[in-house]
Amino acid sequence: QVQLVESGGGLVQAGGSLRLSCVASGRTFTTYAMGWFRQAPGKEREFVAAITWSGGVRNYADSVLGRFTISRDNAKTTMYLEMNSLKPEDTAVYYCAINKRNSASDYYARDYDYWGQGTQVTVSS
Repeated sequence: QVQLVESGGGLVQAGGSLRLSCVASGRTFTTYAMGWFRQAPGKEREFVAAITWSGGVRNYADSVLGRFTISRDNAKTTMYLEMNSLKPEDTAVYYCAINKRNSASDYYARDYDYWGQGTQVTVSS
């Protein structure tokens, strides 16, 4: 089985920054893409960003483009999300996920195979 554990969430003022981490362990695959999703209360889980195994392809939701940066360190089986210029509307539980097809162009939660438990990000105005 694959385990994903997110960390780095917290409470921050608008305009501030946070860095999320996601560590993968267990039966990981040779190559896989990873992604970040978020879910606010009463809303659907939405795509935030994704990155292929090599890091050569990175995609972002329009709402975070230019503010968030996704990266990964395969030696540490860890993915990161650097979040800058945070806004109150970024408040949500953030989840990391694995896509076994190594595609960073899948934008729906159903396309991902393994999920972490999530980490809360709260941005105050």
